Amino acid sequence: MKLSAIASALDARLENGSPETEITGLNGIDEAGPRELTFVANPKYAPATRRTRAAAVIVAKDFPAISVATLRVEDPYLSFAEALTLFHKPLRYAPGVHGTAVVHASAKIGRGAHIGPYVVIDEQVEIGANAVLLAHTVIYRGAKIGDEFFAHSHVVVRENCRIGNNVLLQNGVVIGSDGFGFAKTSQGSWHKIPQPAPVVIEDDVEIQANTCIDRASVGETRIGRGTKIDNLVQVGHGSRVGEDALLCSQVGLAGSTEIGNRVILTGQVGVVGHCKVGEAAIVTPQSGVANDIPAGSLVSGAPAVDHKLWLKYSALLPRLPEMARALRAKMKRP
Repeated sequence: MKLSAIASALDARLENGSPETEITGLNGIDEAGPRELTFVANPKYAPATRRTRAAAVIVAKDFPAISVATLRVEDPYLSFAEALTLFHKPLRYAPGVHGTAVVHASAKIGRGAHIGPYVVIDEQVEIGANAVLLAHTVIYRGAKIGDEFFAHSHVVVRENCRIGNNVLLQNGVVIGSDGFGFAKTSQGSWHKIPQPAPVVIEDDVEIQANTCIDRASVGETRIGRGTKIDNLVQVGHGSRVGEDALLCSQVGLAGSTEIGNRVILTGQVGVVGHCKVGEAAIVTPQSGVANDIPAGSLVSGAPAVDHKLWLKYSALLPRLPEMARALRAKMKRP
């Protein structure tokens, strides 16, 4: 693809380079070759542009001038992602139902659907147009799914769950597994609490591999529009996740957690049940949320506190033994 075509597709301003330069792909700034495109989003990596072998570099509009051909854009990271789609088109799956698939006669499947090997679609299921269900996907009875649904192999959507349009489920995702609810009997054993309430997944959600979204005993578990959920995440029964949130790998939400719009929970964050994390809050890695978090907060630690306060805690930790010795010595003085 010519550099001029890429510039046009990205709405970028081309500097220093020939519009006729042929680009064959994209790569990191240290790995890119003379026919590849790369990017720099962080100014601290500016020195790397002096040694790169790339044919051109995507940079911000205010990035310092460099000798390499540049594509100036508003957001280099986003533009690099958009450029990747120019070279790596998603796989297409022909409409049709594989001979080994089992589709109940009462199920309603929209036009253009691809139903792969050993897929099972139970009774009273509804799936919209252009769905792709790859091998061994199972859709339980009564599930309702919108248009442009994509389920990678071994996805399970349980009974009566509802999924919106343009939802992508990666391998092994389970939507609507039973919530972890048990009542202790007088004999000390555990009595299972039924979990009949559905999971609702709104439009434009992506859920990545081996993540589980539990159904609830009452109400519903809901994932808001545009939210992206990483691998190995657990969303407990009755939880509600707002719109455009990010839940990174190994996040765990206990039951009835409320996560606001545009919240970011980074890796291995745990949230205690019934806690609320306010809109646009960020929780840093391995933090434990045991109380409500105000909107717009940046918190860290276990239990999570304001990030700046946590930095002070962290700075003091290595000095605690020394401080303890000094305090004991002072207490011994007459």
